Amino acid sequence: MARDLIEIPLTHPSVASRELIDFAATRHITPATERLYDGAVMVPYDEQLFRAHDVKRGLRNADGSGVVAGLTRISDVHGYRKDADGAIVPDEGKLTICGYDLEDLVSHAQEEGRFGYEEIVYLLLTGELPRADELQALCDLIGNQRLLPSEYIAEFPITTASKNIMNVLQRAVLLLYAFDATPDATDPAHEIDVALSLLGRLPRIAAIAHVTRAAELEGRRAHIPRPNPGFSMAETILHILREGDDFTREEALLLDVMLMLHAEHGGGNNSTFACRVLSSSATDAYSAYAAAIGSLKGPRHGGANSKVTAMHADIRAHVRRWDDDGEIAGYLTRILNREAFDGAGLIYGMGHAVYTLSDPRARLCRRYAAHLAEHSGLGDEFHLIERVERLAPAVMRDVRGTAKPICANIDLYTGFIYQMLGVPEDLITPLFAVARMAGWAAHRMEELYGANRIIRPAYNSVMVDHPYIPLAERTDQEA
Repeated sequence: MARDLIEIPLTHPSVASRELIDFAATRHITPATERLYDGAVMVPYDEQLFRAHDVKRGLRNADGSGVVAGLTRISDVHGYRKDADGAIVPDEGKLTICGYDLEDLVSHAQEEGRFGYEEIVYLLLTGELPRADELQALCDLIGNQRLLPSEYIAEFPITTASKNIMNVLQRAVLLLYAFDATPDATDPAHEIDVALSLLGRLPRIAAIAHVTRAAELEGRRAHIPRPNPGFSMAETILHILREGDDFTREEALLLDVMLMLHAEHGGGNNSTFACRVLSSSATDAYSAYAAAIGSLKGPRHGGANSKVTAMHADIRAHVRRWDDDGEIAGYLTRILNREAFDGAGLIYGMGHAVYTLSDPRARLCRRYAAHLAEHSGLGDEFHLIERVERLAPAVMRDVRGTAKPICANIDLYTGFIYQMLGVPEDLITPLFAVARMAGWAAHRMEELYGANRIIRPAYNSVMVDHPYIPLAERTDQEA
């Protein structure tokens, strides 16, 4: 069957042939520049100094819990309780969105054989579950926004070509500012319009970035299917990646689960808090969402899933018997001792800032991935990941003496699930951003219309005062 494709012309030099700046090659360390570069590390980490000033490093309390920075009706990330003395008591993880258990939202949509991400979008934007007609109206509004303006497409490859699609997404969102008649408006109607626009367009922008990058490296024109406004978010993504309808409903429903799990995760996670910080200044929506994407790119946040994927590949390559607990535990010990994998001494995908006994998103990932893994001939790989999840806590306790409970987080399974769905590795974190757009929008509006005050925390000064020395009188000793 002939496919209705949009052709994106290759109108600029390939990224591969672009003249790049190599800072290391052009850097010259001389006596006159030595202190300049030393100054970049003039404030070494000093735990005692933080304690002396009672500063919550990373906005974390001494027990690891987050400093309370606001109030929200959007979601609750529950991973522990506090007893009468304020001590943390580990508990099973639970994620509640606008009063509804995420597991219920996911399970009911799956049991009914329908897509649930858009339902969560409506819930986040309104605080209520939609009626059938309201849900369809939302899907229509998003679907009608999928086709990008032709002028935007003409500028997009030239202005956004990059090695990292998260960086592309940031600039692509900022570029959309130029195509908005009232981009600085912050009234509720305009905020909803921008959110729906990005929910419709971000999947295509991410896919176009991937396809364009691949085409550039191969010296050809990029082709993507024209959008189907009746498709769900999950179907839209697979439609672009497969360049047509070559995907099953089961695959689309599994991707829909991933989108639901990533849609929202509280106001304290780094990207959402970044969005709230910018929103508190009353800046435009595009700037706030671009900042959130920049945060999510970081390897300590959304970018962590790429490390998990690489670790899984490393374990598969070095563990001969995937059903041998002893061999697996032995290799995990080597990873922790910095003798294997990347030398960082971390088992990626294990542990979380809030969850203690379990991460509800990881539980759901495991449940819905099992069936497709068996049918895809990847059952052995899936069971290997399950063994890593089961064995890692005991290994970490033995090697590191860790006393607190350690559970798998969602990243342990996401890379494997995306692998089964044929999602390229460079799109895994961007799809996280595509899904989280719903949560960012909800938190942005809560910050704009609820707290309605610029976020402005304080920093204690620990510098030493000095008398000013005229330039001509400065010596090496005084410096």
